[in-house]
Amino acid sequence: MDVRRLETLLMLSRLGSMRAVADEMYTTTSTVSQQIAALGREAGTPLVEPEGRRVRLTPAGRRLAEHAVTILAALEAAKLDLDPAAEPAGTLRVAGFGTAIRRSLMPVAAGLADDHPKVRVRIHEHEPTEALALIASDDIDLALTYDFNLAPAPLDRSVTAHPLWSVPWALGVPSGDEPLDAPAPAVFTRYRDAEWIVNSRGSADEEVVRTIAGMAGFDPLVTHRADSLLLLQDLVVAGLGVGLLPSDQPTRAGVRLLPLRDPTPILRTYAVVRAGRTGWPPLALLLNLLQAVPH
Repeated sequence: MDVRRLETLLMLSRLGSMRAVADEMYTTTSTVSQQIAALGREAGTPLVEPEGRRVRLTPAGRRLAEHAVTILAALEAAKLDLDPAAEPAGTLRVAGFGTAIRRSLMPVAAGLADDHPKVRVRIHEHEPTEALALIASDDIDLALTYDFNLAPAPLDRSVTAHPLWSVPWALGVPSGDEPLDAPAPAVFTRYRDAEWIVNSRGSADEEVVRTIAGMAGFDPLVTHRADSLLLLQDLVVAGLGVGLLPSDQPTRAGVRLLPLRDPTPILRTYAVVRAGRTGWPPLALLLNLLQAVPH
């Protein structure tokens, strides 16, 4: 099968329309249609079918697109093996939570365009559960995710997680509250009658809150949910509750961080990819760069 046609099919599976593929490849929709039709003749089965004014992949087209990922990655790896000086090339689709994008991906992306101009990165902000779903459906190539040591996230065997960085978290309370150097359950006990603030798009920090509160013998009253850590701090300052915050980040005026120990909740971040895909040179390059970022 023609490699260029496989690339066209894979791009169609990811972009969803022949017009989008044509724009990406700087060609015409007629040329894209001809490439897909020729590939279908090579495969011996139709790869697309009409859907209104557009087309969609047939079941056979979707299966061949999945094979194309492995085939094209193997060809790219073979080229680099034969010519180590060859430049990795391809478009990397990355989804991750905002902090990891800013802290890990942006320092890499800034230099990638200069050092490896044939590698392009497409960035989407998503919480871990959303990013992992996109990995499972092959809509992205790499997910930046997190979990907590007190709330480990199970991963499917179809993906591989590469550790990046970790940071301890503390309890954010109003700055007028007295400091308290004590084990985490004792710190939580002070706030057993308080209202609690947790994430609105994920459950990991709520699991941590409930775990430590359970050690202290109470069920926390969760009344507010906020995706933004800045908004969480605003709620704390307004006296509307307390919540977990990273220990290594500055807080706004009016917020005090109470350290937590025995146990200490630690947020752990990962670069997650589909199993068997790290042989694709652009993805291998990005993984290496992400793991090399100082933290």
